[in-house]
Amino acid sequence: QAQVRESGGGLVQAGGSLRLSCAASGRPYGEYAMAWFRQARGKEREFVAAFRWRGKGTFYAPSVEGRFTISRDEAANSIFLQMNSLKPEDTATYTCAVGWPAGPRRITTASEYMYWGQGTQVTVPS
Repeated sequence: QAQVRESGGGLVQAGGSLRLSCAASGRPYGEYAMAWFRQARGKEREFVAAFRWRGKGTFYAPSVEGRFTISRDEAANSIFLQMNSLKPEDTATYTCAVGWPAGPRRITTASEYMYWGQGTQVTVPS
């Protein structure tokens, strides 16, 4: 049974850093993508960052590029999200997802991902 689990959320002051982790287990995933999405209270879910396996690239939302860095441990089917220079507008529930987007143009689309974690809360007080 496929499982996706996140960890690493918390409360941090503006300008601080957090590192999120996500591990996928339970089945062979093949050449897949792993991504982070976030959803703030009262807002729609949005794409944050993604990693296509086997060196096929990383992707970032414009709002986080230059501040967030996604990395991977391919052997462990894990990805990490290093979040620096955090802002109050980064406050959200961050959820990890695994899927097989039909090409790089679909990498930011939530419906392309099949397996989702429960989410981890990141809070940056204003």
